Amino acid sequence: MQTRVIDIRTNKNEALEEASELLKSGEVVGIPTETVYGLAANALDEEAVKKIYIAKGRPSDNPLIVHISDISELSPLVKEIPEKVKVMASAFWPGPLTMIMKKSDVIPSVTSGGLSTVAIRMPENEYARAIIKSAGVPLAAPSANLSGSPSPTNAKYVFDDMNGRIPLIIDGGASKIGVESTVITFATEIPTVLRPGGVTVEEIRETIGEIKVADAVLHDLKEGETAASPGMKYKHYAPKANITILKGSLEKYIEYTSGKDFFALVFEGEEKFFKNAVTYGKANDGLSEAGRLFDALRELDEMGAKTVFARCPELTGVGLAVYNRLIRSAGFNIIEL
Repeated sequence: MQTRVIDIRTNKNEALEEASELLKSGEVVGIPTETVYGLAANALDEEAVKKIYIAKGRPSDNPLIVHISDISELSPLVKEIPEKVKVMASAFWPGPLTMIMKKSDVIPSVTSGGLSTVAIRMPENEYARAIIKSAGVPLAAPSANLSGSPSPTNAKYVFDDMNGRIPLIIDGGASKIGVESTVITFATEIPTVLRPGGVTVEEIRETIGEIKVADAVLHDLKEGETAASPGMKYKHYAPKANITILKGSLEKYIEYTSGKDFFALVFEGEEKFFKNAVTYGKANDGLSEAGRLFDALRELDEMGAKTVFARCPELTGVGLAVYNRLIRSAGFNIIEL
């Protein structure tokens, strides 16, 4: 299979026409969103969704997020829309927020990972919404990478992973946020954040009051526990290198790594202290860290890194989302300095 790339910023009509044609015919297309690039297929077509899993090399028990272009497209996909979902949609849609509800019968089991719920979001990215609208169907779209590797934030990285696996990639430029959406379930008595992202835990609490944060946000899934959201599985977002997170000050980091053969994953301005270093944003700036993390992990692979010691982000705001991705990329290998 030959994989074509069309830049929607300069060839909008051609990009929309080709993408919608392929999506309507049950094919998979790489699309831009504000979080990361997605592998999109008709969420209501069981055979099309199976092609996503094949392209990613992903286990089919991992649920997919269904993307819509307008709030009017939500009600056919779910059994009911809780009041708090309406409040959240008003506050954060379109945007990097995924909400889980009880699914309607139109959602195939393969899309929901065999669960009775469905995860839905309305992306902020104008090209993503235009593609969904043009296709005329909701699109299931996990991140457009090979399963387990860092999520792609530009079309080049999608092509690196998906060349020959899918027919088309739509290039919409760099992703604005850089980590996947926040996922919150409303299928529990108290709404529960399953994956942090661009919409923060603090913002959600301010909007709807009491919520829980799932234990799996900061820890591995317990034995036998089902992944209710993408990104909850053990090792995820990982480069080829072995990553260890070092919790503590820069001084303690330098002291610990002295004399070791390693690559440093550090914050801007800290790279001058190390022979081999890649930066991922500014210290205590979750948004800038999110925007760089996955690219930094891929750059480490390109540099041939085998052992990486990573500086630890703050666990507040978007920094919590960055830490959530980083601990999974490190396989929960963390050292307190």
